[in-house]
Order: sequence, then C-alpha cells, then structure tokens
Amino acid sequence: MRQQQLLLPHLLSLLLLFVTLSRGHNITSILAQHPEFSTFNHYLTVTHLAAEINRRLTITVLAVDNPAMAALLTAHPSLSIYSLKHLLSLHVLVDYFGAKKLHQLTGGSALTSTLFQAAGAAPGTAGFVNISDHRAGHVLFSASALAASAFVKSVEEIPYNLSIIQINSALSSPAAEAPVTAPAQINLTAVMAKKGCATFAGLLVATADAEQTFASNIDGGLTAFCPLDEAMKPFLPKFKNLTADGKLSLLLYHAIPVYYSVEMLKTGNGVVNTLATDGMARNYNLTVQNDGNQVTLRTRVTVATIMGTLIDEDPLAVYTIDKVLEPMELFKPAEPPAPAPAPETDKRAATAPKAGQSTSAKASPPAPAGPEGQPGDQKAADESAAMRSGVYWSMAAAAAAAAAAIVVVV
Repeated sequence: MRQQQLLLPHLLSLLLLFVTLSRGHNITSILAQHPEFSTFNHYLTVTHLAAEINRRLTITVLAVDNPAMAALLTAHPSLSIYSLKHLLSLHVLVDYFGAKKLHQLTGGSALTSTLFQAAGAAPGTAGFVNISDHRAGHVLFSASALAASAFVKSVEEIPYNLSIIQINSALSSPAAEAPVTAPAQINLTAVMAKKGCATFAGLLVATADAEQTFASNIDGGLTAFCPLDEAMKPFLPKFKNLTADGKLSLLLYHAIPVYYSVEMLKTGNGVVNTLATDGMARNYNLTVQNDGNQVTLRTRVTVATIMGTLIDEDPLAVYTIDKVLEPMELFKPAEPPAPAPAPETDKRAATAPKAGQSTSAKASPPAPAGPEGQPGDQKAADESAAMRSGVYWSMAAAAAAAAAAIVVVV
C-alpha cells in the first residue's frame, strides 16, 4: 500500500502530461495572453508560421516584444512578407530549450536548426542558430557574426513539447533578409478543371464574385473542397433552382479561409467557418471529422469524404470530395422514412376455427406474467441480456483493475 501511495502522484503527473501533449498547442492563443508580443504574434499568423509551429511536436519560439518588432520593421522598410517569413522562421528552433536547459548546455554552447533550415529555404547552414551560455547566467542567440540577442525570460513552457522564450532583439541574418521572389499566381479553376472538377470549376467562373472571392483569399490562407464531376453533375438541377445569392453561397461553402494541410485535417476535428459564413446572420459552418486516414466533411444534410489532393502548399490547399456539400441554410435535411403501417387482420378470419379443428378448442393461455406484468418469456430474455451485460462489464472492470495493478507493481 505504501508503494502504491508513492507511485500514485507520479502516475497522475504522467497522465496530466499525456493529456497536455494530446491536446497539442496553439501558439496564437498562448501569445494572445501576452499583449506585449501582439506584433510578433500577428506576423506569425500572416506568414503562416503559426500553423507550422502548431503542428510540430517539439519546438522553441524566440519571441520579441512590440518595441523590438518595431525596430526590425523600421530597419527593413522594404522587407517583403516572404522575406519576413524567412527571418521569423529563424526564430523558431526545431528542438526544445527550456530555461533550465539553456543554463545547462554541454560545453556551454549548442548549434540548433530552425524552421528556416528545415524548410530548405536557407542556403548552406545559414538556417542554424548558435546558443551560448556565458558567465553570470547570460545566454546569447546568434544567427550570424553580425549581432547576438540576449535571453530575457521564459514566457511559457510545456516540457519537451513547446518553449516560448523572450529575447531582447530580433535575430539578424543576411541570408534570411535577402529578397525573395513572390510565387507565381495559381489559376485555381484551371487546376480544378484538369483534375476531375471541371463542372465545379465552370460554376465558379460563371457565378458572379465566386472565382474572385476564392482567389482573393489565397494569400491569407485557403482550403478548398471541389466535388468531383460524377458528384457534381447529378446535383446541377438542384443548383439551377437556387437564387443567385444561393448559388454564390453554395460555392463559397466549399472553401475555408484558413490553410489546412492534409496532416492538419487528419489530426483535427471540429466546426469550421467557410467563405459563405457571415457572422450570426449567415452561419454556413461545416464539421471536419477524421477516422484514421479518412477525413469527412459533415453538414446537417450531407456527408462528403476527401478523395484526393490537388494542391497542398501553404497558403493554399485544394482537395477533391465525393459529394456536394449542401448547407442546411439552403437545403432541408432528409426526413427519415415513416414506418410502414402494420397490416390489418380480419378478426373473423383470425378467430374462425380451421378445418378439422373443434370449435371447443381454446387458444393457448398467455405466458405467465412476471412481477412487473411482462410475459415470462420476455422477462427471461431481458434477464439474460442483463446478465450478459453484467458479465461484460465485470470482465472489463477486472481487466482495467489488472492493468492498473501491473502499472503500480512496475
């Protein structure tokens, strides 16, 4: 008993750690609790680095406060959003460094990779950051020989998963600050048409404001779901019966104004807004659910399955689906079929004696009633089912107790 009492706190700690890790982390939500990092947090979102940080299991973010971000943007007024992404990705280390670990570096220093290096955007080894622990507890971070930034404090730590550390100034790197050519614009409807979604792509082009709305949301992050032609063509009669506003809403309902990679969709469940969502007046939400490698999109009317990937490159993802997403705001859920009426029997035919049967023959008496007034056969069946259920849960409880005993003994 004494050994069990000693082990119980450790088991609870492990359980708490497991729950924390299973929930993952959200860098945007964490930094939102610290308004002094609002500018840094804003640009993590704009550059889509936040999503990359959230889907990694082990990460350290070197955050800079608002004055330090203002100094960075003032020093580089012509820095494009793509170059800024490279520079900020240099502030994301792909390893865990809590405050304690920073002061216990082997040999007093460590060279660690960053997202800038891991993404393949850094030339050579320009995507590495050197960490050095100096006397009097001073820890410095440097990405080049030009300058170093000093450790200020630990902002948030989820041991071995996420560490957010404040440094006094942004890291400097000529390689990260170099001009970046903007990626070529993608013709979304052309890609859809070539990959089995020609009908849906044609409707986007033909419907006023639809294609433009899709295109204008790409830079900020967009995930689109295009129904395959074999799913779209049978739906066309319904589409033609919609009003102009209804047609636009249905098409916009097939896109989410956030970039979701395949991995993010496979690991996330929940309700999401669409391009058709407009506050409380126009709900137009859908639910993303996953079961292993299968991802489904659920409305109150239909359930569609993601069948393939056309594009998956931040900030744009396009997936094919096997059904048209029908929002409840435009279509009523299918009502379950009414049960068939029980056939009426002719009482005279039921009571008439059969040929050769004595008219004095009586019907078999009903089964003896149980204490609750139910027939004995039904009561016996219920008792049998209850017994099977009790045995099942007894076995489950015994198995759980045995597993717990094994853990405690170990």
